[in-house]
Amino acid sequence: MLINADLHLHSKYSMACSNKMELPLMAEEAAKKGIDLVATGDCTHPQWLKEIKKASIDDETIAIGKTNFIITTEIEDSSRVHHLLLLPSISKAEELSERISRYCNLAADGRPTVRLNGCEIAEIAKDVEALIGPCHAFTPWTALYAYHDCLKSCYGDMTDYISFLELGLSADSDYADRIEELQRLTFLSNSDAHSPWSNKLAREFNQINVPEISFEGLQKAILREEGYGVTYNAGFYPQEGKYNESACIKCYTHYSLEQCHELKWKCSNCGGLIKKGVKDRVNELATFDTPKHPQHRPPYVHLMPLSEIIMTALGHASINTKGVQTAWNGLMERYGNELNVLLNAEIADMGFLDKRVSNAILAFREKRLIIHPGGGGQYGHIEIPEETDNKEEIAPKKSQSSLFDF
Repeated sequence: MLINADLHLHSKYSMACSNKMELPLMAEEAAKKGIDLVATGDCTHPQWLKEIKKASIDDETIAIGKTNFIITTEIEDSSRVHHLLLLPSISKAEELSERISRYCNLAADGRPTVRLNGCEIAEIAKDVEALIGPCHAFTPWTALYAYHDCLKSCYGDMTDYISFLELGLSADSDYADRIEELQRLTFLSNSDAHSPWSNKLAREFNQINVPEISFEGLQKAILREEGYGVTYNAGFYPQEGKYNESACIKCYTHYSLEQCHELKWKCSNCGGLIKKGVKDRVNELATFDTPKHPQHRPPYVHLMPLSEIIMTALGHASINTKGVQTAWNGLMERYGNELNVLLNAEIADMGFLDKRVSNAILAFREKRLIIHPGGGGQYGHIEIPEETDNKEEIAPKKSQSSLFDF
């Protein structure tokens, strides 16, 4: 069976997260996006684990309405690298909490920072039968390739146990498949959402072929056993991510890698720190000049949240304006969820919308997009032009796919 899954997000108990990140609302918003399986996040936080238990059907099953949950947590190691753990049951989450509690204060943050290295965390993950892989692996903060040049440098003797890599918002399969050591891994594209709203939760997700919606079913897919696996990754154009290009973290001036070296990573405009972008970091690590996708690698589907398409079309500054919400709610009432709008809805049937919105959805489908890259912590943005005869358009490379190729 095919499911849509967002396997990394957070609860209200993580720093810088919305107090609306509660399981019932997360389930409701996931259903609106067409997502079947959602991460609980933060399963080692004592209060959040109580809420997970309250919502559970049994030790291995958490479901609210149409939405199923997989038990997860993100852990920061002693080198500031973040790791995503997927766990089989509540009892295993309790075991994980007990194991790492001596190295951190679990109640301090839903995303615990532990006095352990990546290898030690992977050893514990294996002991509790969890799957583990690096989060947002290429970003210049709290990521594998921010502090290491290879998997073994981080995970040591446990490297072979690592089964997946999370791409992050500033990278896609074309980026990651230029690095030979990543060829064997399953790639995941997840939202890392800190709020439940439509432009955050499931802004990146995975379509996965599983035998059933369970940890065992997901494990078979991630390990690519018995013909199961990820059938496509869906997410941002890499340029949309806030660390795609090297840029100043204060004024967001962008620089080439050569300029960064000449300036010694100090912004010539304001004197701020220039942070190395994912694009430049991948170029440093790359084994191949162009992507070399292994046979098991599924397509990467570029998309953007429907609310942001509407916001861009109407020229509004926020997705929370009345105009954006009215159009979004109207589409939800008629078509059920965001993926149905983006994938299946007939443009000709959208006469109830402001024509700018339906034109924007069509432009998105036809890849008539102008992308302004992000960097230095500022998200990139996509311009959807009304007229494109005199516009430079940035469309996906031929090796990449659109949501409408499926």
